[in-house]
Amino acid sequence: MLAPYAASDANTRGRVYPEPRPAHRGEHQRDRDRIIHCAAFRRLEYKTQVFINHEGDLFRTRLTHSLEVAQIGRSIARALGLNEDLTEAIALAHDLGHTPFGHAGQDALNDCMRDYGGFEHNLQSLRVVDALEERYAGFNGLNLTFETREGILKHCRVKLAAELGELGRRFIDKRQPSLEAQLVNLADEIAYNNHDVDDGLRSGLIEIDALRDIGLFAEQYETVRRLHPDIASRRAVHETIRRMIDRVVGDVIVESRRRIGQAGVTSIDSVRAQPEPLIGYSPAVAEQALALKRFLRRHLYAHEQVQRVTRQSVQVIQDLFAAYRADPHRLPPQTREQLAAVRPGEETARARLVADYIAGMTDRFALAEHARLAGSAPASRLNT
Repeated sequence: MLAPYAASDANTRGRVYPEPRPAHRGEHQRDRDRIIHCAAFRRLEYKTQVFINHEGDLFRTRLTHSLEVAQIGRSIARALGLNEDLTEAIALAHDLGHTPFGHAGQDALNDCMRDYGGFEHNLQSLRVVDALEERYAGFNGLNLTFETREGILKHCRVKLAAELGELGRRFIDKRQPSLEAQLVNLADEIAYNNHDVDDGLRSGLIEIDALRDIGLFAEQYETVRRLHPDIASRRAVHETIRRMIDRVVGDVIVESRRRIGQAGVTSIDSVRAQPEPLIGYSPAVAEQALALKRFLRRHLYAHEQVQRVTRQSVQVIQDLFAAYRADPHRLPPQTREQLAAVRPGEETARARLVADYIAGMTDRFALAEHARLAGSAPASRLNT
């Protein structure tokens, strides 16, 4: 039972390449299934979230992060009467275009591509599902529905939006995406804010005493200690983070329900016509979430150990890009064939193919390629 303002099979804008309707599942279920079965999704297992894959088996990867975003997103969607299958599809696909080495890898590749249109993992995720996956006889990409693709494209420069046709139109007209897309955007933030706390504490780079100045953590941690005075430290952390997520998710549901009612939306078209997103935190929780985000930025992401690995990973990406651009014969046969089909002088298209190849690498494959091109023994890890 979907709310009238939810996305559904009945109001989908369809696929770029028309296909018969699925016989035993919905259109957005089909999207979800295609994403799970694609190669880019499997590679997320070996792509960095905050800590490089070899730094510890229990740290989040892009794959586990995506699963956690999907779980949070579905919980919110069900409470609000939204399309859970679409929500899950967007959540599982939102990081498909991420580079190896997390945001450091993205920034490095963007710098390499500065003269060729830049690089942004959000747009690359769309490129993966629209063009780069090669699984189906009738088309490149996964041929996902408009609604799933809309949710993947969270933000876009107006100049580039004009090149994306109907999909980019909302950035020009300043319209909103579906509620499902809006909630995945927030579920992504909820997941990494809270789970980066867990990984940061596990790594020893941040400490509980420092977090006790952060309201969202302190409130729940003190509650756990009061209710369970003899609880072990590690279990106290898990219980605290569980309660933090519950607190924030509950707030989003209540606040979003209030906004939806106040706006009086009755269809997905009326959702798109709103001046502001309808899914969001209450002002008090928004302030707490921002304080937590700022804490993580200062104490975890800017930590010298993280930054040391970041500097090494940036160098790996830059070296790979320079080597492939200087000598395309170092690329695999398929990419060389694609380069051969590019007309002379179209350097942006050539650079984009190199970026596609690098962005698709896992952390460990990028390290192995870097060692191969340097003529050294394969590196299994960055120095932490």
